[in-house]
Amino acid sequence: MLKTFSITDVGRKRQMNQDSVFSSEVSIGNLPNLFIVADGMGGHKAGDYASKCTVETMREWVERSFEKDPAVILKEAIEEANRRIHEKAKEDAEFEGMGTTVVAATILGNNLQVANVGDSRLYVINEEIKQITKDHSLVEEMIRMGGIDREAARNHPDKNIITRAVGVSEQVLVDFFSVELTKQDTILMCSDGLTNMLDDEEILMIVRGQRDVVEKAQQLVHMANERGGRDNISVVLLEVAEL
Repeated sequence: MLKTFSITDVGRKRQMNQDSVFSSEVSIGNLPNLFIVADGMGGHKAGDYASKCTVETMREWVERSFEKDPAVILKEAIEEANRRIHEKAKEDAEFEGMGTTVVAATILGNNLQVANVGDSRLYVINEEIKQITKDHSLVEEMIRMGGIDREAARNHPDKNIITRAVGVSEQVLVDFFSVELTKQDTILMCSDGLTNMLDDEEILMIVRGQRDVVEKAQQLVHMANERGGRDNISVVLLEVAEL
C-alpha cells in the first residue's frame, strides 16, 4: 500500500513555475503506478513548455505502450518526450535551447524502478537518507574527478549547469536504477529547488519529524522557501506502508 502526496511551488524569486509533477497511484498502461518530476529550463515560456510536454508525453506513451519491462517503458517514454521537445525547438526560435530534467519512478511489489536525466533527484529514506539517482551536472562531474568535495559543491558558482537534459539534442541518454524496498521506506522525488536550499541531513530530519506524508512534503517546501526559495520547488513523496 502506498501513501503519496505531490506539491510544486513557485518559490520566492521566480515569476513562473517551470517545474511539472505527475503522480498516479493507480495503473497506467502496463505500469502499476507512475511518478514524475520535471524541471524545465530556457526562457519562461520554453522551460514551462519543456517540463509540461515531458510529463504529458510520458503519461500518454505509458498508456499506449505494449511493452512489459518497466525500464523499457520509461526509457521509450523519455525518448519520445525528447523527440517532441527537440522538434518544437527547431520549429520555433522562441523555444530554441529549451530542455528539462526528469526523474520518473514506478513501484512493482517491493521493487522500485527509476529513470533520470539531469539533476532532479530520487532518495530513499528510512533510518538514513540515500540518494539513488546521480546528478548529471558539472559540479557532480568535478566531485567524481576529485576536483572538489561535496560541501564545496553546494555553493559552487557552476552548480546549476547540467550536463544532460531532455530535449537539447536529438538523442538523450537515460540512467536507470533498481532498488529493493523495505517496509516503512519513504521515497522522495524532487527538483533542485529543494536540494539547493536544504542538505540531505536536513531533508532527513524533516521527513522523520512530521506526522504524515502531506505534512512532510509541505514542510520540505516551507523550509526551502525559508532558506530563500531561489528556484521553483517540487516534491513527490511516496510512503511504503505495506509490501
